[in-house]
Amino acid sequence: MASVLLTQALLAILCGSLVGFSLALIGGGGSILATPLVLYVVGVHDPHVAIGTSALAVAVNAFANLVPHARAGHVRWKVAFVFAATGILGAYVGSTLGKAVNGQHLLVLFALLMLVVAGLMLRGRRGGRANHYPLPHMNYRLGAVGLGAGGLSGFFGIGGGFLIVPGLMFASGMEIINAIGTSLFSVGAFGLTTTINYAVSGLIDWRVAVEFIGGGIAGGWLGTLGAKRLARTRGALNLIFAVVIILVAIFMLYKSLRI
Repeated sequence: MASVLLTQALLAILCGSLVGFSLALIGGGGSILATPLVLYVVGVHDPHVAIGTSALAVAVNAFANLVPHARAGHVRWKVAFVFAATGILGAYVGSTLGKAVNGQHLLVLFALLMLVVAGLMLRGRRGGRANHYPLPHMNYRLGAVGLGAGGLSGFFGIGGGFLIVPGLMFASGMEIINAIGTSLFSVGAFGLTTTINYAVSGLIDWRVAVEFIGGGIAGGWLGTLGAKRLARTRGALNLIFAVVIILVAIFMLYKSLRI
């Protein structure tokens, strides 16, 4: 029993390091791998527990990464609070619905979402947009987009940065660097909301979550060191990571539909 727990702990730390490393190295999209890694590598067999555990790890990593962006002045706090306010409501409703959906059906939907994320990553982010912040009627746009992004984030237990970043740019007119920094507040807030909702139902493996978070912090530190050296190959890394997401999604569909 002790050897099994040790093996699981090492796998959780390793998987957390992988997610943290990839996030720091190539940006958003990495947190969507947290749930399949917890499920298929670490060995948490209940899909709902895997989602709840991943949501906690995503929230902690988002708040940790928020600090350096805030120090660099990349966070628009007014926008962050307005976006998160409605998004938290969406995350609560979404996570409540997610708990009610059959676990295997939820994994099929999750795999389909991964394919969408991979497609967006292959398409690439457009960073050359002019800064039109703030746009007229910004608060109304932020509220509507935040509600939708929070709902999807809560339903699948993901960070949702791939939705939040373009959503912030559309709703407020800010540049992408500020959208990335500001998005981390919402990613953390949505993940924390989902975590609390799942924790109330006892759907979090706290030991695995702590191990995964510890690995994520270490991996994020290594990824940050490598990001500068590998900046010129960021596009190739993004392509490789998108292909990995597609392969994992196909594997999840195979496992879930076969059952």
